[in-house]
Amino acid sequence: MGTPARTAANAGTAHRLGELREFLMSRRARVTPAEAGLPDGGARRRTPGLRREEVAVLAGVGASWYQWLEQGRDITVSPQVLDSVGRVLRLSSAERRHLYVLAGLNPPVPEVDPAHTDMCEGLRRLLDGWLPYPAHIMDAYWNVILYNDAASTVFGLRPDRPQNCVIAFFTEPVHRGRDAQWRETAARLVAQFRAACAECPDDDGFRAIVAEAAERSPEFAELWARQDVAPGGQMRKEMSHPAIGRLVLEATQLRIPARPDLAVVLHNPWPDTGTEEKLRLLAAPRTPADGR
Repeated sequence: MGTPARTAANAGTAHRLGELREFLMSRRARVTPAEAGLPDGGARRRTPGLRREEVAVLAGVGASWYQWLEQGRDITVSPQVLDSVGRVLRLSSAERRHLYVLAGLNPPVPEVDPAHTDMCEGLRRLLDGWLPYPAHIMDAYWNVILYNDAASTVFGLRPDRPQNCVIAFFTEPVHRGRDAQWRETAARLVAQFRAACAECPDDDGFRAIVAEAAERSPEFAELWARQDVAPGGQMRKEMSHPAIGRLVLEATQLRIPARPDLAVVLHNPWPDTGTEEKLRLLAAPRTPADGR
């Protein structure tokens, strides 16, 4: 009789393999022979989907092996074979990652589904709905692609300034002048960016940003050499704004499942610091009589 931990692990594996069986059967049933480039087979087909042996042939794997896979047997699988099966079953990016998880492998890096490439209007409404608090959206390389008016007012985001968060932070005087804890923020930012780079180790885009930042900022180069890594999540920011003084914000980085290449960064006022009132004051309509 096994230990409780082993029993729980065995139960978890059995559940995962059962889910794998049901998932593969459902995906196979929805692909027609015509979609797979096969003759229909006429009335001899009892179901409209592919047969197991057809999936095996099209994926270039043994019929017995695929049968075992779909039966949920605990067999050894490789990413290459799963990719072949996923191609035959016409899996989306999300379904492909799901297949990896059910098969007991680490899922691949998320990809953008073509159906969700254009989400700008909805994301713009999200940022504007966050007013009077700052919010922006950045891509995988930390290039800012959208921001609301509060982010422009508080952080100095402008179309004529560097749009990459890393390069801008180390090269634009507005960040160094407003961030009350610039060195501490810089260290956290570099550690979080290294974690983002680690998700795509062979991506030349990340390497280009690191090379440019290191060339333009010795401080970045020094911090990058430390090899520190930190997950993106929440960060406390204390700033000194030239118009309204001290601001204390909590930045929260959120991922968008439908757009894994994007992240929303929302800023909330830190409680009991007067920041909320100051942000509302900054967002209020101005007139010449205000003297502001």
